[in-house]
Amino acid sequence: MTAKNFARLGAVLAALLVLSACGNTIRGLGRDTANTVDATKDAGHRIARAAN
Repeated sequence: MTAKNFARLGAVLAALLVLSACGNTIRGLGRDTANTVDATKDAGHRIARAAN
């Protein structure tokens, strides 16, 4: 394997690592957003019950 091919392989592996990290971050952000929406709804329901 030549140095040029080794460098290309390293670049491809680095790119795959970066892309997989982005995927995990986006997935986690989606979960956090869903949890925030659920917490806001629950708070609204509690306030409505307390007002009655």
